[in-house]
Amino acid sequence: MPKMKTKSSAKKRFSKTASGKIRANQANKQHGMIKRTNKQIRNQRGTTILSPQDAKIVRKFLPND
Repeated sequence: MPKMKTKSSAKKRFSKTASGKIRANQANKQHGMIKRTNKQIRNQRGTTILSPQDAKIVRKFLPND
């Protein structure tokens, strides 16, 4: 039986918290900040916890974490 591999792209983008939730970078923060409101930029600082539906998909990509 072959070993389960971790998706290389997923291990660069997602990490697990101590309680097992999936942490990800905020969306819509790569470019075009000039057209976003200051409130939106402020609220998108740091990282966010994925919703349970999205976390279920990402967990398949990170079997060993």
